Amino acid sequence: MMSHWRKPLILIGSIAVATAIVALATSPAIALALAFVLLAFLLAHQIHNLSLFRAWLQDPKIDTIPEGSGDWEQLFSRLLRMHKRQAQTENSLQEALSRFLQAGAAFPEAVAILDEDNVLEWCNPKALTYFGLDLERDRGHQVTNLMRQPQFVQYLVSGDYSEPLALKVTTAAHGDTSLSVQVVPYGDREKLLLGRDITLWERVETMRRDFVANVSHELRTPLTVLSGFLETLTDVSDPEPEMVQRSLRLMSQQASRMSRLVEDLLTLSRLESTDTPARETDFSVAEVVHQVLQEAAALSNGRHELEVSLEATDDLHGNPDEIRSAFGNLVNNAIRYTPEGGRITVAWGLEKGLPVFSVRDTGIGIESHHIDRLTERFYRVDRSRSRETGGTGLGLAIVKHVLSRHQGHLDIESTLGKGSVFRAVFPAARRVVSAESAELERTGS
Repeated sequence: MMSHWRKPLILIGSIAVATAIVALATSPAIALALAFVLLAFLLAHQIHNLSLFRAWLQDPKIDTIPEGSGDWEQLFSRLLRMHKRQAQTENSLQEALSRFLQAGAAFPEAVAILDEDNVLEWCNPKALTYFGLDLERDRGHQVTNLMRQPQFVQYLVSGDYSEPLALKVTTAAHGDTSLSVQVVPYGDREKLLLGRDITLWERVETMRRDFVANVSHELRTPLTVLSGFLETLTDVSDPEPEMVQRSLRLMSQQASRMSRLVEDLLTLSRLESTDTPARETDFSVAEVVHQVLQEAAALSNGRHELEVSLEATDDLHGNPDEIRSAFGNLVNNAIRYTPEGGRITVAWGLEKGLPVFSVRDTGIGIESHHIDRLTERFYRVDRSRSRETGGTGLGLAIVKHVLSRHQGHLDIESTLGKGSVFRAVFPAARRVVSAESAELERTGS
């Protein structure tokens, strides 16, 4: 502490000594005048440096400092170093805050920060989508005045945040949306309010439950028939041959139905598995169509008029077994849902430069509100008719997955009472141009 006072005391002492010497050599009046002049100069020097310091404090600049002298120069240098460190610290904090805000804005879930009184302090843009919160408009307001759903208010004030809250909201972008809302306390008494869209998860979970229920139902029906006939044949000591034959025939039909269902389930499981990549090669679509038509003719048994139109001679690059399964399901569906005497047209060609396999029928048609759900597993427009025709309810789901694995898609057009058109559309990269097609394209014929 004394080091700060040493120089000023030495300076004042020097002035006192000089004054005493002048007083002895001349007169006390001259000595006092000299002391006054020296002290006035010292005071003016201090006032000048103080004014420079005050001006610098009003507008501190990192690159320049006042030009002081003596201890003032050291003081200004220290202040400059402190100011630079403070500026660097502020810049680092500002950059960290900016990165935090950018990360929060890019976060795919809604995030809001509440204080101990549940007042909104900050929120990201997703909070506007899910919670209806706007940072500029709602900052400083009670969140319970902004989100008035009774379930949310009760959840927030309860203080029990161990489990998330399922909340239904309506958003402008997505309509009715299911949210998982959770409060996470942190710090002293602040809270994070998180919101995640679980609409798709709920839809998938519903589909899973429906799938299990449908599989159970589809297997229970033939098993019930088989058990019933077996019980009847067991209880009858001397069954009539006609009854035995009829029972065995019906049991065989139900066993075949279960076999088809299990085969389709295994096929669908394999298609959905990413661990079993398809073995792809170039293959003749004409040969696949020929095989599919043979199976279709056996299923139709002469009850329908089958036509084929091979407008392109091109081959396709893909997995021929999967493509055959998809084409077969499309044709078999057309046969099952087309009344006797109807016409089914199978075509292979190019539409707008894309390879397309299409099946057109004159069947019962499909109402428009069913079309988007046709590729769901076990979805049926008419359940009773599906069972009569022997369908498993998995055919179009298999088609959808096969086309997806080949980067294609399924287009469906239908008019109730007039028939339907199912188009399996493949990307142009899957087309293997034949020599004939290449020549036609070259000549422009």
